[in-house]
Amino acid sequence: MLYELFNHLGAFPGARLMTYISFRAIVAAVLALLTSVWFGKWFIRYMKSHNITETQRDEKLDPFNVSKKGVPTMGGIIIIVAILIPCLLMGKLRNIYMLLLLITTVLMGVLGFADDYIKTFRKNKDGLNGWVKIAGQVTLGLIVGLTLRYAPAAVMNETVETRVENNITIVEKSPTVKSTRTTIPFFKNHNLNYADWFSFLGEENMYRAGWIFFVLLTVLVVAAVSNGANLNDGMDGMCAGNSALIGVALLALAYVSGSVVWADYFDVMYIPGSEELVVFLGAFVGALVGFLWWNGFPAQIFMGDTGSLTIGGIIGVSAVIMHKELLLPILCGVFFMESVSVILQTQVYKFYKKRGKHVRIWKRAPLHDHYRTSIEQVIKIDPTCQIRLRGSKDLQHETKIVLRFCIVTLILAAFTLLTLKIR
Repeated sequence: MLYELFNHLGAFPGARLMTYISFRAIVAAVLALLTSVWFGKWFIRYMKSHNITETQRDEKLDPFNVSKKGVPTMGGIIIIVAILIPCLLMGKLRNIYMLLLLITTVLMGVLGFADDYIKTFRKNKDGLNGWVKIAGQVTLGLIVGLTLRYAPAAVMNETVETRVENNITIVEKSPTVKSTRTTIPFFKNHNLNYADWFSFLGEENMYRAGWIFFVLLTVLVVAAVSNGANLNDGMDGMCAGNSALIGVALLALAYVSGSVVWADYFDVMYIPGSEELVVFLGAFVGALVGFLWWNGFPAQIFMGDTGSLTIGGIIGVSAVIMHKELLLPILCGVFFMESVSVILQTQVYKFYKKRGKHVRIWKRAPLHDHYRTSIEQVIKIDPTCQIRLRGSKDLQHETKIVLRFCIVTLILAAFTLLTLKIR
């Protein structure tokens, strides 16, 4: 909105600032942070005054007797509002990638809100039917994947080269094409073309099969990351803190992918228009940091599925747009660990239950709950339960667990960026 306005003003003093990605991204980040803090204060008051608070949790589930009953939920609305306002003001609303991320924010926000609404107002702790959640995630994945396939503006240059001659920067690019290529870490020639896997089908059919695979992979990425973020949201500041660090790494990748100079330096694909992701991700990080003002221990509000599903969707779609989806297992390693811990815990429990035994791998899942749960708590609920990995007897307070998980994410984010040079 403001970008278009200043673009029409032309020679108006200061109008050119809006042409700089760094300026718009910083303004979007600061505006998102301030919106999150200011709107968050009002939203918390509103939720408390209408008694829309957490009813599922209490101090009996926490070894440190921390009660979370009565804390407002649906705080993801704060994050969504804090993202949308700066993006609508500072972003190029005709940019295909900005539109995709705005659609992602709204669609996943609605899906998460429906889940929180059922839990909070209908007192159904199971929330939205699991298949409905999956259908929403699949729908978003199809929208993103098919848009990248058919939208004329969604193109890329596999290689770019820049050189300076007579103080003039000359840019040479490979043909601008639609491609199913993606970046793989640790390999010198690190562009992988999914279509090459289907070469046995012939040249024309391998291209079609490559795109079908890409669209299906997009669906998988969106579902996996959004569910991983959802599972990670179990302690004060956990999901917001980890996601903010992931957002910073994605912002750096977007800046590199959208600049011919940096794409040349790091030898990565140049994606025209993807620099607009820097503005969006600036707002994303700002909104999460602002949310931490209220969500840090002791939390004054929880993000709920409204926030966690939206966050996961944004991270997954951003990576797919930049053709960096194969970096997500590293970058989102904490989300991956949380998801795997739940899957393994569930499958092992079911396997042994059929044989008349109660066996767990960890004391509790997701993984972060393992570190603040005592064996006595588990045995009290299920006296016959066997725990394979008991871990230390010293329980950790959730503030320490959150901090350590964030440190792990910081290391993984740094390592992800290093993969651009480690080949």
